[in-house]
Amino acid sequence: MGTKEILRTPAIEDYCKEIFALQSRGDEPVSTNALAERLSITPGSVSAMLKRLDELGLITHEPYRGVRLTDAGRRIALEVIRHHRLLESYLAQALGMSWDRVHAEAEVLEHVLSDELEELIAAKLGHPTVDPHGDPIPSADLQLHERETDRMENMQPGEEGVFVRVSDSDPEMLRYLAERGIAPGERFLVRARQPFGGPLFVRFLHTETGGEREHAIGGQLARAMRVEVTPGSGAQAAVLVGNSAMGEAG
Repeated sequence: MGTKEILRTPAIEDYCKEIFALQSRGDEPVSTNALAERLSITPGSVSAMLKRLDELGLITHEPYRGVRLTDAGRRIALEVIRHHRLLESYLAQALGMSWDRVHAEAEVLEHVLSDELEELIAAKLGHPTVDPHGDPIPSADLQLHERETDRMENMQPGEEGVFVRVSDSDPEMLRYLAERGIAPGERFLVRARQPFGGPLFVRFLHTETGGEREHAIGGQLARAMRVEVTPGSGAQAAVLVGNSAMGEAG
């Protein structure tokens, strides 16, 4: 059995992908406990697999701190992420599968997708750069271009921007957004936010219909939604929001 065949087991691919996801959140090494929590398994099981990944040259270990992917480990992670997000795009666009279902299917298929089929899917879809949830798709040469975004929960009344991506890990959350016609690419204005962790009241400009509609976006959902904030929108839009509120009061 060749080296590539040894490396490309579903378990090893999943570990590289999850380490990459955690490592992308900051500059710190990925701890065993954080990885165990993400994978929903015991720290002992994680430690055993990390030892194997270290032996294969896919990670480096920093004592008492955690692990980082090597270049080889990062390449595996990006290959699997590319497979996953292309599959999600194909299932949604070509087969019409709803965006709350494509993640689970892609989790299985990402491990068996050949390089040839990957290229055919990419060409069929016109070489997309984002998946149905707005997540960037690594290029064929495994370059990943991340847009600078913020969580919607951090926005203040009067600020506006574009909803660009959302976590695909919670199907119910995706169904909630789909039922309200909220999708990546839509512009919005934060009209108000309730205190003590209450919801944001957000006015969306729905791309398909061209109409506006206000929705309440609760804390968990607001944390999962990533947005691009329009620079300088806060002060200008706050006046509009204030005027609108005065009009409603009158």
